[in-house]
Amino acid sequence: MKTKNDLVLEAWTLLDKSIIYYHGRPIGTVAALETGSEAVNYDQCFVRDFVLSALAFLISGKPEIVRNFLIETLKLQSNEPQMDSFQPGPGLMPASFKVVLKDGEEYLSADFGEHAIARVPPIDSCLWWVILLRAYVKSTGDISLAHQPEFQQGIKLILEMCLVHRFAMYPTMLVPDGAFMIDRRMGVYEHPLEIQVLFYAALRAAIELILPNDDNAFCINKINQRLAPLTYHLREYYWIDLNRLNEIYRFKGEEFGRKVANRFNIYANSIPAWLTEWLPDDGGYLVGNLGSGRMDFRFFTLGNLMAIITSLASEQESQSIMNLIEQRWNDLVGNMPMKICFPALEGLEWQIVTGCDPKNNPWSYHNGGNWPVLLWLLTAAAQKTNRLEIAHRAIDVAQNRLFEDKWPEYYDGKNGRLIGKEARKRQTWTFAGFLVAKELVSNPSHLKLISFDIQ
Repeated sequence: MKTKNDLVLEAWTLLDKSIIYYHGRPIGTVAALETGSEAVNYDQCFVRDFVLSALAFLISGKPEIVRNFLIETLKLQSNEPQMDSFQPGPGLMPASFKVVLKDGEEYLSADFGEHAIARVPPIDSCLWWVILLRAYVKSTGDISLAHQPEFQQGIKLILEMCLVHRFAMYPTMLVPDGAFMIDRRMGVYEHPLEIQVLFYAALRAAIELILPNDDNAFCINKINQRLAPLTYHLREYYWIDLNRLNEIYRFKGEEFGRKVANRFNIYANSIPAWLTEWLPDDGGYLVGNLGSGRMDFRFFTLGNLMAIITSLASEQESQSIMNLIEQRWNDLVGNMPMKICFPALEGLEWQIVTGCDPKNNPWSYHNGGNWPVLLWLLTAAAQKTNRLEIAHRAIDVAQNRLFEDKWPEYYDGKNGRLIGKEARKRQTWTFAGFLVAKELVSNPSHLKLISFDIQ
């Protein structure tokens, strides 16, 4: 029988095996080590996936691979004017890349979504890249890397893409469906919580990294103008607890003017039946999405936990989110931390919203599946809120299964008891996330790499 130390040792061994080399230098990690996974794109390095590997490498005192990754992915960033509608716009980072050998020479081939299922561009890659650059600087003290002209230009391109004047008059970012971790059709278009929280974190990271000079004055001013309204908007309109639910239940529709309670014209009949019984008296969370006449009441884990870690959620809201997780443990955690969203879309709603996607069957994959990678986020949020008993409980649940199940990508079922039907084994961000969770418990100071103080 494997001991806890054996599990950690195997995870580190697998992480080392997952490293991608380019011209003899480590630059990233493959998405999965499972034999045959190269048949799709699991042999590539995904920007969002590598963040977990990068944190593990930074924590273990191996920053070189993170530095190399940041340098090489910056070279892949789209920086040319968009000549036609089928090209990535300036500032966009690729979803993934791989090393290709041609005529005896190695070069990097980037995918901006043009090869992905449904051809969805990655909105989150550039946001995670800025957040990771800050983590590298916090870990190593190497601010000179971020201050290099090409890095300053890369950050500015990302900011210009995100802060561009838009048709919508909200402080949030408008994105298409499936443009981030949930990269299949799940009804999360418009202003999904995950992107808004990553947007907030990227803005806060950028303000620490960008040089305060005349060339950057415009970007700095735009960041400062956006952060306060973005924070207010998300805390005020995305937040749901019992008091807020009662307000929505008594909303009047069709209100006109500036000073109205129901600004987004949400109808009380849109409140799902499950929510009124499911929401604890002392619990709350940030809803999954908010648009005109539309509130997505689903609980999305990454957005809520990152809101705690980055201090987008207030201290009181953060405690309420943790209360919800603790009191609805079987629903949100179950047999594997933790569910990507709750509840799953079922029946006719599943058919319409997902387009009858067989991979997103109810309680599978992105439609209510359990993702072990989210363990690190739960652990970090527990550290941030001083709720360590939740972190220990979650790690105990995970480590009892992950080794025997060979580190799968995701789990199926209402309680996460089944290994995902199409889940890859030896998934890199699964064992990397486990390592980061273990390290955060052992040394809470590592939380500074990814967290922000409350403003």
